[in-house]
Amino acid sequence: MELCAAVLGIEVANIIKEQLHIQTDCFRFYTDSQIVLGYITNTSRRFYVYVTNRVNRIRSFSPTTQWAYIATEHNPGDLATRPMDAAQLKDSTWLKGPSLNLLQVDSLQDTYPLTDPLNDKEVHPEVTVQCDKVVVCEAQHQSYDIGSERFSRFSTWESAVRAIAYLKRYLYNRSNSEPKCATELYNAAELYVIKVTQKEAFGDAIRCIQEGNQLHKGHSLLSLSPIIDERGILRVGGRLDKVKGDNDLPYSERHPIIMPKNHYLSRLLVRKFHHQVSHQGRLITEGAIRSGGFWIIGMKRIVRSEISACVTCRKLRGSLGWQRMSDLPDDRIKPSQPFSFVGVDTFGPWRITQRRTRGHTANSNRWALMFTCLVSRVVHLEVIEELSAASFINALRRFIAIRGPVVQFKSDRGTNFIGAVNELNIPANFVENPMTEKYLTDNRMVWLFNPLHASNHGGAWERMIGVARRILDALLLNHKGSLTHEVLTTFLMEVTAIMNARPLVPISTDPERPETLTPSHLIHQETAMWKYRGTQRYWI
Repeated sequence: MELCAAVLGIEVANIIKEQLHIQTDCFRFYTDSQIVLGYITNTSRRFYVYVTNRVNRIRSFSPTTQWAYIATEHNPGDLATRPMDAAQLKDSTWLKGPSLNLLQVDSLQDTYPLTDPLNDKEVHPEVTVQCDKVVVCEAQHQSYDIGSERFSRFSTWESAVRAIAYLKRYLYNRSNSEPKCATELYNAAELYVIKVTQKEAFGDAIRCIQEGNQLHKGHSLLSLSPIIDERGILRVGGRLDKVKGDNDLPYSERHPIIMPKNHYLSRLLVRKFHHQVSHQGRLITEGAIRSGGFWIIGMKRIVRSEISACVTCRKLRGSLGWQRMSDLPDDRIKPSQPFSFVGVDTFGPWRITQRRTRGHTANSNRWALMFTCLVSRVVHLEVIEELSAASFINALRRFIAIRGPVVQFKSDRGTNFIGAVNELNIPANFVENPMTEKYLTDNRMVWLFNPLHASNHGGAWERMIGVARRILDALLLNHKGSLTHEVLTTFLMEVTAIMNARPLVPISTDPERPETLTPSHLIHQETAMWKYRGTQRYWI
């Protein structure tokens, strides 16, 4: 802020120079910030961009000899930065100026020292370079590690190794005219990355093994019997030294390379083999790592963590989202008598034997019309001879005569009632047929259609049709004779009884509540079930 105030003073001086035609060397600038004076007069240190741009702006207008230091109590500009009573303003230096001659304040200096440059964040740190010939020669033969924390900038194992390979190729090409094989450079870079990682994680174990000492009793690598190969890589020792030749068991599998636990490079290594096996599970990924010649401490946890964070695995095997179901409609929850709100649907057909002639039988189709109560879940089945308005009205009249009047009907209008005109030979507007519409109007009943191609709106009766089909298939399987209209009607009545005896709630394990609520309780106040007397089965 003090430096920005100095820049503002330069801009004001530039305006005064242009308007009053005053020479630049006639200006004098005073500030109570010795840090700003150090920035302006500095010639030995470098600053960061923000300070550098503003110092250059100041120097472009005035030389450093025009700047001087003034104490805070004599600086009139300091009064504008703090509150002051109006009564004190008339006698202040803001209106009268300083009480001493500014030209004699601390006498103008050419330079001012920087204030605490070592701790100033705006000053570049100073780097000392030694050019001694002996030091340079020793540095050429000394090995420096760049540190594994630099590898956190890479997202894959290959990119980290490739970056080291590029550096090695650059250094090699500077001192050799013939290019080196890219594969050799890549392998050398990979070994270097492994060495850097092992030196940081297992430096004490490496020194202990190189000195010929035993690891202490509580060391984490003691159970692995670690060894160091001829290239300086820390490997698992084990008891497989008697195996000779790579044809029996490769050296990398007999003595895999040890990698540290929870290290970033270990995660990159797991990520590499996970991609190689096409994003398979934990077991296959662990097998690929072990076959690749690596022994990662705590591998199972790292592999599990990487697989859970893998975006591709989430796309392939992630759990699907779910849609919250909407609220139940009013006709499903409104208290009413059974079959006040009814869902209607047809299913079939079945091929039946209608009559027998000399040497032949006449066959025809039959369908079933299902009425299910949307509130009590009671089911009623009727057999119809054809999918026509007249056949439907007859079945509807039989249903109402047995179950009582209906307030509202619901059905789909896709494939069951309105669709399939060519195959079923029925009018396109089935329920809107004048005869059907007149019957519904006379009996004060409402018919509601589900939207087109929205069978999920009729799930209440579509589910019941599936149950009825399975029961009927079992009954037809045990039937030996021909299927006639009478037999089919009997079977459908038995299907109705079985479905109405199904539990509506989970079966209780309480011995004091042995009976389970069924649709038959709601319509008959009793439970219908099969009873056996010897080998004979009868329904009660």
